[in-house]
This record gives sequence, C-alpha cells and structure tokens, in this order.
Amino acid sequence: MVDGAAVHRGLRSMGCPPVTWIQQVCWRLEMDYLGHPYYVTGNAITNALAQSLPRDIRCSIHASHGMFAPGQFGVYPDEHSKLRAHPSMGAALPEVEAYDDLFLHRHPEQLWLLDSRPRDAINAHDLRRHSGHPTFAYEMRVGRESASWTDARKTTWFVHAYLHAAESGILPLDDDMIDGLQFGGKRNYGYGATSLHKTRLVDLEQLDYSRLEGADRYRIDLCTPFVLSSDYPGTTTVNIPEWWEMSQKLRHREECLVKSGSRHQLQTIDHGQQVTYTGDCPVETAKAGLTRIGTHSKYGFGEFRIRPITTMS
Repeated sequence: MVDGAAVHRGLRSMGCPPVTWIQQVCWRLEMDYLGHPYYVTGNAITNALAQSLPRDIRCSIHASHGMFAPGQFGVYPDEHSKLRAHPSMGAALPEVEAYDDLFLHRHPEQLWLLDSRPRDAINAHDLRRHSGHPTFAYEMRVGRESASWTDARKTTWFVHAYLHAAESGILPLDDDMIDGLQFGGKRNYGYGATSLHKTRLVDLEQLDYSRLEGADRYRIDLCTPFVLSSDYPGTTTVNIPEWWEMSQKLRHREECLVKSGSRHQLQTIDHGQQVTYTGDCPVETAKAGLTRIGTHSKYGFGEFRIRPITTMS
C-alpha cells in the first residue's frame, strides 16, 4: 500500500484545488455537431464560456469533458442512491446524495438505458453530411422505413458536464452565461449550437462516501484521458501516479488541444481503462478524481472514478 500522506502530496503536486462546489450543467443539442466522437472536451467548453465570461471569472473556471446522453427513458443503476425509473433520464439532473450519483451520465455506455429497448441504436449518433463534412445529428428518429415520419420515435441529444472554480464565490454561473453555447467545428454556420436545459450546484463535502469505506481493494476507472505530456508551452511531463498498480500494459492515445488558434499534441493514457488503486485514502482520492489530475486537468483531462472491487459491476 502507498502511504496516504504521499498520495495527498502527489495530488496537490498535480494541481488538484481544494474545491467544495461543482456546478452540473446539461445542455440540449439544437444543431448537428462537428467534433470529437466521444465527448465535448473541457477545452471546447472553456473556450465557449470565454465568449460570455469576464476575464477574472474565465481564468478561474475549470470544466469537465461533456458526455453525450440520449433523452430516453431509463432506470437508475444499482449503485445509485435512487432505485426507480425516470421518464427522460438522459435529459435529467437527478438529486445527488452520494458519490456514485455523480457518475450517472459520465459513462459513454449510459448504463441506465433499458435492456428492453434497442440500446445500441438509441445510444449512437446518426451521421449526416453537410458540404462534405460528417456531423453528428442533434436528434434521431428510430422506426421502420415503411413507417410514416410521424410514427418514428425521436431522440434528442444532451451534453452533460460540470464546472468548478479555483476561487470561492464564483459559482454558480448565471444561466445567461452558460446558455446558447456552441461546440465543435463550423460554428460560424450554426453547428454545435446548444441551449441550457438544466443546471445544479453540488457540495462535494456533503455527499455520502460510505460505499468507499471499508473495502479491502479498490479500482480506478479512467473517465477521461490522463495526460502524460503536452507540447503546450510551459507544461511538463507527468509520471503515472505511484498509487496506480501497473499490472497490465495500458492503451495510449494521442489527443489534441486547441488554444488561441494553435493545435497542441497531447500524449495520454486512454479513457475507459481500469487500474488497481494502491493508496489508503480512497475518499480523498475520489474527490481529487472529480476535480481531475495531471496536465490540462483544467480542460477535462484526468477525471477518474474509484470503486470498491468487492462491489464491482
């Protein structure tokens, strides 16, 4: 086991601020999106926010990656504090009472989708071409080709993200600051337009972390890529945390960060992978995973979730 104090020092050295509040945001896609196929990056969200935020607030805001969710009926997963159905789970911001509740929309498979419905169909964007460019449709209709247009089932897409600030007193951002943002490419032509659907403040210190207490072993799920190195000026190479057990070879991915019109290459450990946690302060580490660690954590990289292995789903 890794010493807990060492983990704390490591988290601080990776730029994890002592954040208490986060602001959850759910945007509704209003126009086709031309961008990253897995998520809207936190970099894209902060760039969009920069158009409406004063400079002092803009510099303090940190954004998660935005995850796509279909506006479909669903049932809360077993680890959620609620155990019932919801008529439009993908468009909802349910009350958050426990740590695990925060991850309802942070998994690309959207595990709350019903098995009785065509999961693969309703959790995949339709592709459309505009002037030779492939875009992800902001809505889709599922039905037989012979059925009338009005009989087909329509699904609208939503983007879920959360914000936190390096300084107190900044959150929550006013609705007019986060409404009407555009993400992705070809924004001058109207692509990637969104409207604010729901938003909510969550106090991380008031959440129930009891499911993380008392387990013998834990795992870490990488929700977004962990950046090892970047060619952005002023950044340094980051080592894999010592509290990750490297029992297998991890998959790497090259990502891109766009700042002030320039593209910068990132070398990352790809999201969607799992490692064993070897530290002894799971609750504190879990909170750090929400505010993210590593290079460019301000822009959504380095988010992770901790799970007790004894209750692994």
